[in-house]
Amino acid sequence: MSIFSATANTNPNKSIEVKEPPADSVSSLCFSPKANLLVATSWDNQVRCWEVTGSGTNVGTVPKASISHEQPVLCSTWKDDGTTVFSGGSDKQVKMWQLSGSQPVTVAVHDAPVKELAWIPEMNLLVTGSWDKTLRYWDLRQQNPTHIQQLPERCYALTVKHPLMVAGTADRNLIVFNLQNPQTEFKRIISPLKYQTRCLAAFPDQQGFLVGSIEGRVGVHHLDDSQLSKNFTFKCHREGNEIYAVNSLNFHPTHGTFATAGSDGSFNFWDKDSKQRLKVCYDWSKGAENHNPTAKTYIYLHFPQYFSFRSLRLKASHELELVVESEVSSKASSDHFREFISLFCTWRHLCSIVAFFCLQSCN
Repeated sequence: MSIFSATANTNPNKSIEVKEPPADSVSSLCFSPKANLLVATSWDNQVRCWEVTGSGTNVGTVPKASISHEQPVLCSTWKDDGTTVFSGGSDKQVKMWQLSGSQPVTVAVHDAPVKELAWIPEMNLLVTGSWDKTLRYWDLRQQNPTHIQQLPERCYALTVKHPLMVAGTADRNLIVFNLQNPQTEFKRIISPLKYQTRCLAAFPDQQGFLVGSIEGRVGVHHLDDSQLSKNFTFKCHREGNEIYAVNSLNFHPTHGTFATAGSDGSFNFWDKDSKQRLKVCYDWSKGAENHNPTAKTYIYLHFPQYFSFRSLRLKASHELELVVESEVSSKASSDHFREFISLFCTWRHLCSIVAFFCLQSCN
């Protein structure tokens, strides 16, 4: 039976639904590093911002403002001041939007759609990645890029944790940069995954990165040659013979665990060092056969304080083996700090994205 039937439950985990969501597929989510603000970009050409309000478990959202691009918006990021948003997309432009009320301005341009961008506070630069096969560095005080870095193919994914930056392109190229020398490639490797790269995430300690593919696999890669024995890949987001893309990777800012979100409509929490998984399933989307173009787009805020914990370990064959099941609580909750996950299902691309956020002074 289709999950979009009249009796289908689109919110099985009783999460908080963000008010006035986009009218079309959501392409990115990001939280302000300084305030309780959430930004989403979408295929309806919009960039929207909400304020997350409330205390304890009594949390809601208030739409704050929005801006428009001429074509679908594909990516977004915040400046470290927590009040400035960058967004890029199919109109080949990157816009800077200051939430104080000023009009957005174009701060970067490419020759093809802008797929990825990141603000690098240590360098006071914006980096943008495009399907025109370039990375471009931008000093916001100048009209032209400070440097154009040629890529071997179209940019599909980008992750930055200064001084580490990794770009993933078509043909499974992974290009590593040391941002202390940003105009020179540090290393170029072929992805350990056999199919197209979908997402990347740098380790919090900058010693390596994760790579996810359309074939339901994640690779864990260390940069130090002496640590290569710790590299491995594992399967995820699969149900029997059904294989789903890994669409998002994100590390927890405090604990170093990471989340994957996939086209099976589920998200999983992992510890790469102990090789364990914590899984909560959102049964929103099960592939193209369940796609309903008239279905509503949702954005949810979810409290992950308590989970059904399934501990899994990797066997020599890199297959996952179930060990034990128990219930655990989140390490992040306290009187002044509450951990949230923001998730959504984007119907056009049938995927979920996860972002971590710490709501300040919620009690």
